[in-house]
Amino acid sequence: MAFCKACGQDIGTAAFCPKCGANQSAAVAPPAPAASPTGGIQENVAALLCYVFGWVTGIVFLLVDSRPFVKFHAAQSIVVFGGLTIIRVGLVFVHGITGAFFGWGLVSLLGLVGFVLWILLMIKGYQHQMFRVPIAADIADGIAK
Repeated sequence: MAFCKACGQDIGTAAFCPKCGANQSAAVAPPAPAASPTGGIQENVAALLCYVFGWVTGIVFLLVDSRPFVKFHAAQSIVVFGGLTIIRVGLVFVHGITGAFFGWGLVSLLGLVGFVLWILLMIKGYQHQMFRVPIAADIADGIAK
């Protein structure tokens, strides 16, 4: 004698319970979908995260994520903030040699430009917009491919 798996009713050889209608055959579970390398992060959130720690998070997302939108923002983050870092280090080095007050003014101005770009690019990435910084975007296109 066979009994229903759900209610315990005697079902005999039936595939469904006559009392509750539960299926008595062994159910095969569908295979689980493969996990994405980004852990299910939405594109706009990943684009925002490309800019959070400047060129460092740009490198991380360029290596980890394969979506074109995220790769572009990661490459643009590397070009923009990597370039600003190199220019800032160069200005500090020149300032150290010459001792000019003019160098600190440029470093401060560069910091302000970097901060404004940082906020703007994070907002545009989160809004899922392809905002292109004029010179950096063309270089980023080459890196993202």
